Amino acid sequence: MKKIVETERLILIEAETKDYPFFKKLLNSPNWIKFIGDRGVKTDKQAKEYIKSSLIASYKSNGYGLYKMCLKSSLEPIGICGLVKRDYLDDPDIGFAILPEREGKGYTHEASLAILAYGKEKLKLPRILAITTDENIGSQNLIRKIGLLENGTIKPKADEKEYLLFST
Repeated sequence: MKKIVETERLILIEAETKDYPFFKKLLNSPNWIKFIGDRGVKTDKQAKEYIKSSLIASYKSNGYGLYKMCLKSSLEPIGICGLVKRDYLDDPDIGFAILPEREGKGYTHEASLAILAYGKEKLKLPRILAITTDENIGSQNLIRKIGLLENGTIKPKADEKEYLLFST
């Protein structure tokens, strides 16, 4: 278990393949499907592969990624938060998601502030971005609340939807 950051209520740690039940649940939660998209992760094997090919691969190649957000008191995983390197963005962007039963308690805000500080202070990133869809008002509000400013839109591919772009 590699701890990345700790806050008042949370610990953010690197994901491991043994976390597959949590990731299967998170990736199939209604808001993930609606706002992030169906990743086709329906089986335990697919969840383990997602963790390896997406999360662990990012830690190895970029030195950062999306981390498991756990309650400090119990180490129960409740969401993810971290930095993502996308080929169509010049700088990493902050990403987050939380289980439906944990929404509205300020956990994602707390984790996002800690990840921004980690990116700036520890990783020495000059700029951190965020992207979200026009209809994802909750994410837009959180992104603004952590201090990022709207910076236009970006359309990764011609056939994809346009995203709102924010930056530090």
